[in-house]
Amino acid sequence: MHMADALLSPAVGTTLWAGTVAVGGYASKKLKAQIDDRMIPLMGVLGAFIFAAQMINFTIPGTGSSGHLGGGMILAILLGPHAAFLVMASVLTVQALFFADGGLLALGCNIWNLGFYPCFLVYPLIYKPLTGGSKNPGRILVASIASAVVALQFGAFSVVMETLLSGKSELPLGAFVLLMQPIHLAIGIIEGFVTAGIINYVRGARPEILDSIAASRPLGAGISLKKVMMTFAVLAAITGGALSWFASTHPDGLEWSVEKIYGRGELPEQKHGIAPVLKDLQEKTAFLPDYNFKPAGNEPKKKEAVPVWPGIEAGTSLAGITGAAIVLGIIVLIGMGIRSFRGRGKG
Repeated sequence: MHMADALLSPAVGTTLWAGTVAVGGYASKKLKAQIDDRMIPLMGVLGAFIFAAQMINFTIPGTGSSGHLGGGMILAILLGPHAAFLVMASVLTVQALFFADGGLLALGCNIWNLGFYPCFLVYPLIYKPLTGGSKNPGRILVASIASAVVALQFGAFSVVMETLLSGKSELPLGAFVLLMQPIHLAIGIIEGFVTAGIINYVRGARPEILDSIAASRPLGAGISLKKVMMTFAVLAAITGGALSWFASTHPDGLEWSVEKIYGRGELPEQKHGIAPVLKDLQEKTAFLPDYNFKPAGNEPKKKEAVPVWPGIEAGTSLAGITGAAIVLGIIVLIGMGIRSFRGRGKG
């Protein structure tokens, strides 16, 4: 559900950028109260895992479409809403800057759609009340599915409204809603099962993590995170380095919806204003666009009539591992910066 710049007007894009920056500032301020040395590497490893997991699109049977994990619910449950939002923002920023996944004008919208709703609405208002602190795997499954579905429905509807407010007449409101909401319902159900599996694993391996986050208190020195962090680090490396080859070749839910209405998966690119400036910047910063090597010289990348599956590409593996490492490093730096400011405040 990564939006391209062509779907947005500069006014809508910059407005959501401003909203996202404001929420990021609020999250950073609130996180200062509970961040500690143990939480920072956990944030980084989980961010690396979500980056790698988002590379894997899974086919939605009978539709010709695919979806990928958003990951917002996983992050919110394991880190709390404030840390989760900052981690999601980091993941999406790395994707846009270095891999040209999602536009730079659209980055604020993408962070809002995939980060704000699960972290600040669905986690406190749906997931926590449904689980009620229960350790029952079945209850966690129900809460995870309901939460993932609602979060993606909010995100998908926001995409529709953002294009409407941007004046994109190529995507009529009614038709766009009728395609976007059902396909993201299916994606949300699958994400709910994956979320429940991960949360139940952490609940079994180190329940103190979930108890601390639910109570909004620091993790504490007595909680060993080694096993959990090693698990997610290994999963990030395997997912980004090898499992990414097996991503579905079908268009994702947003591209599929646009193609059904417009006839192509993308709207025409904007030729004037800030959008082409940001595109030029993105072309310079994205060293592995579309998670693969750039075409040699000025040679355009060849498009295959029938995409090869699995796509066993060294460039994809490099992108998965490198991107996960960059996300981890950026999040650790952000966490250390927040901790440093907290220390100055106490001083």
